[in-house]
Amino acid sequence: MKKLLLSLALSSIAIAGCSEKSKVPVEMAPFPLDQVRLLESPFKHAQDKNIEYILAMDPDRLLAPYLKEAGLAPKADNYGNWENTGLDGHIGGHYITALSLAWAATSNEQVKQRLDYMLDELKRAQDKNGNGYLSGVPGGKAMWDELAAGNIRSDLFTLNEKWVPLYNIHKVYAGLRDAYIYADSQHALTMLIALSDWSAKLIANLTDEQVQLILKSEHGGLNEVYADVADITGDKKYLEIARRLSHREILTPLEQHQDKLTGLHANTQIPKVIGYKRVGDLAGDKSWQAAAAYFWNEVVEHRTVAIGGNSVREHFHPTDDFTPMVEDVEGPETCNTYNMLKLTRMLYLSEPQTRYVRYYERAIYNHILSSQNPDTGGLVYFTPMRPNHYRMYSQPQDAMWCCVGSGIENHSKYGEMIYAHRGDALYVNLFIPSTLNWEQKGIQLQQENHIPDTESTAITLTGSGKFTLQLRYPAWVKEGELAIAVNGKPITVTETPGSYVAIERHWQDGDRVEVHLPMHIEAEQLPDQSDYFALTYGPVVLAAKTQPFAGEHLNYFADNSRMGHIASGPMCPQELTPTFVSESRDFLGNLERLPGLELRLAAPDSLQLADMQTLQASASFSGLPQLNPQAGRNLELIPFFRVHESRYTLYWPYSTPQGLAEKQQQRETEDRARMALARQTIDKVAPGEQQPEADHFFAGSDTEAGVHLGRHWRHTRDWFSYQLKDPEQEAHRLRITYYGLDSGRHFRILANDVEIAEVELDGSGGDDFFDVDYLVPVEVLEKSDTGTIDLRFEAGENSLAGGIYGVRLLRGKNERS
Repeated sequence: MKKLLLSLALSSIAIAGCSEKSKVPVEMAPFPLDQVRLLESPFKHAQDKNIEYILAMDPDRLLAPYLKEAGLAPKADNYGNWENTGLDGHIGGHYITALSLAWAATSNEQVKQRLDYMLDELKRAQDKNGNGYLSGVPGGKAMWDELAAGNIRSDLFTLNEKWVPLYNIHKVYAGLRDAYIYADSQHALTMLIALSDWSAKLIANLTDEQVQLILKSEHGGLNEVYADVADITGDKKYLEIARRLSHREILTPLEQHQDKLTGLHANTQIPKVIGYKRVGDLAGDKSWQAAAAYFWNEVVEHRTVAIGGNSVREHFHPTDDFTPMVEDVEGPETCNTYNMLKLTRMLYLSEPQTRYVRYYERAIYNHILSSQNPDTGGLVYFTPMRPNHYRMYSQPQDAMWCCVGSGIENHSKYGEMIYAHRGDALYVNLFIPSTLNWEQKGIQLQQENHIPDTESTAITLTGSGKFTLQLRYPAWVKEGELAIAVNGKPITVTETPGSYVAIERHWQDGDRVEVHLPMHIEAEQLPDQSDYFALTYGPVVLAAKTQPFAGEHLNYFADNSRMGHIASGPMCPQELTPTFVSESRDFLGNLERLPGLELRLAAPDSLQLADMQTLQASASFSGLPQLNPQAGRNLELIPFFRVHESRYTLYWPYSTPQGLAEKQQQRETEDRARMALARQTIDKVAPGEQQPEADHFFAGSDTEAGVHLGRHWRHTRDWFSYQLKDPEQEAHRLRITYYGLDSGRHFRILANDVEIAEVELDGSGGDDFFDVDYLVPVEVLEKSDTGTIDLRFEAGENSLAGGIYGVRLLRGKNERS
C-alpha cells in the first residue's frame, strides 16, 4: 500500500494556486492505517466479524445497478430494499470503501481480490457509458441531462423526482478515492478523475444560484471529495468545484457562529461540514475552518447523548428539550456518528486537543462498537435511548440501509486514531490493544490491555531512538490517580486530566511502559439537564439488559421491508423503568463489582422500582404481556457494547423521594396516551422528514417542506402523495395534523382515488397544532388488494394543500361512511 499521509480529510499537500498558508504541513499527522494492527480485543473481534460480513455479500448483486445504468447485462439482480427502490447502487460505493479499509487494516487477500473484481466491473460500466459517468441511479442519464440544461426540481430528498441521486453518486466518488488512498489502486484513481471531469462538465454552464438549488437535495460530501481530488492531482480547478458544491444555506450561519440546526436532517448536514473543513484546510480559509469547528462544538456539547450519538428520527431536535430522545424509539442514527468521527479526526489533526479524542473514544466504544452484533456481524440503524427498548440488526442479504453502507466501513477504521505523531513526538490517544510500525523512526510499539475489564495498559517498544512518548491523561481518570512506570520505575506525573504526559528519553529495545488508569462510575445527565442520567465507567457507558415481560419473543433481525430498520415492537410503559431515588443527585454510592473477568456491576440500591401490582396494572392497561416477576430487580450494569438481542436501559430517570409519586404519575399519564395511540396506529408518516417520506414512496409536484415551531411540514401548489401500509385492511380513520393559523387553504384528500375530505383552513385554530380525523370509506379498502393505500393531497385552484404536519392511519370502531 502506498504510504500516503494524505488521509482523505487530513492531507497537508499544497494545491497550486492556493494561499501560502496551505503550503505549511499540518503538524500533527496520522499513521497510515496499514501501519497499525489490532490485537485481541472487542475491536479486533468486530473488525474480523465485519470482514466475514462483507465477504458474505454478493458483489454481482451490488454491481447490478451500475451495469444496468450503463446498458450492460448484470450477472445477478439487485439487492432489495433501498437497493431496488430508487437508491440503487448506494451500497456499492460504500462497499468499495469497506474493502479498501479492510485491506489496509488487515492485508486480507480475499478482500483484495474482491476489491479488484469490483473495480474491474465498475470500469466496464464506466467505459460503456463513454463519458466518465458511473452510477447506479436508475434512469439517471436523463435526469443528469435535465440538470445540465438548468431544469432543476429540488426537494429535501428528491432531485428531479429521483431519490437523493447526488448522495447516491457521492458513494461512488468516495469508494474510488478510498481504493486509491488505502489500496494504492491507480485503476481507481483514473476512474475517479474521469467521474470528476464528467460532473464538472455537468455543472459548468449552471449559475451559482442553480448549483445551490441542486444542493438543497441531500448530496453527501461531494465538496469533500472534490477537495480530495484537488489534493491528489494538484489541480486547483477541482478545489473551485468543491467550493461551488458547498451548500451556503448551512455554511453561512456557521460562519457567523449561529446554531440554526434544530429541525434539520442531521446526517445531511455533517458531510457538508466535513467538506467545509477540507476545503478550508486546503485553501487556508480560516472562516470555513472555524465554521466546521463551531458546528462540532454545538453538536457534541449540546446535541449529543452519552454514547456519542445525536438526533431523533434522524433530525436535530431542540437543544433545550431532549424529551423525544427518551420517548421515541428512533434514537441516534449510526451514520451520524460515523460522520462525526470523520470530522473529529480532522479537527484533532489541525488542533490536537484531547477533547476531540475524548469524544472519539466515547463514540467508538459506545455507539460504533455497539452497533455491530458480535455474533452475526449485523448492523444497527437506530439506537433507541428510550428505556426498555431494543435494536434491529441487518443481515448480509437483507436490509440495505445507509447505516449498513457506513457500517461496513466503521469496523475497519479503529486503528485510525490510536496513535499520531508530530516531529519527534509519538502520541498515544486510545488504549486499544494494537501494534504500531513507526517506519520513519524504525520503532515498533505493542500496546496490550483488557480495558474496560481491567484498569491498565502496557506498551512495549522494539527498536531504539530518542523521541517523546506523549501519553494521554484521559478525563475519566481523576487528578492525581494516573500512575506510569517505565521498566518498573515510577515516574512523576504532574499533568492533569485532559492533557498529555510527556516522557522524553532515548528509548531502548524492550522498554516497557505501564500505565495505571483507575476508573470510576459517574452519572451523566441528559444535555438539557432533565432528570435522566446515564452511567459511565472509564470510557464506557453502562447499561442493563432488561426483559420486563414474561415469555416475550422479539425479532431482532430486519427483513427487506422499507421500515425494517425500526424496532417497532411494543414500547414498555416508562413506569416499568427503575428510578434513581435520592435526596440529592449524588445517588451512586459504593457500587459492587461482581465476580468474573468481564466488567459487571450490581445496580445501586438507589435504583428503585414501583411495586409489582402497580406495574402489572399499568402493563395490562397498555395491552402488554404478563410481567416477568424479576423485571427491574437484581439488575447488572455492563458495558453497552456487550448488550445485544435484548431490551435494555441506558438512561435512567431520577427523583427525590418527595417527588417520586408525582413524577411517576406524570410519566404514566403521558406514556399511556402515547402508547394507546401507538396501538391504534397502523402506519404513519412525518411529512417533511426525509426517511419517513422516502419509506412511504413520497411523490409530488410543486411541493415544499420545512419546519415551523419545531414541527416538520409539507405543502404543495399541485399535489403530493404517500403509500400507506394497511396489510390487514383494518383502516378506519385517517388523522391529519394541521397548524391553527394556516388560512386561505383549500384542497382535497384522496385515498386510492376516493375523495375522503375537502378541506378548508381558515386560520381559526389559533397558534397551535390540531388533529382532524377523517373516516376511511369502505371503497378505499376495496381498492387496496395489495394492502396499500395511496394517499394524495391535491391543491385547489390558486391555493395550497397543507401544511400537513402529520399523517396517521388508525384502527378504530367508528362506523365508516
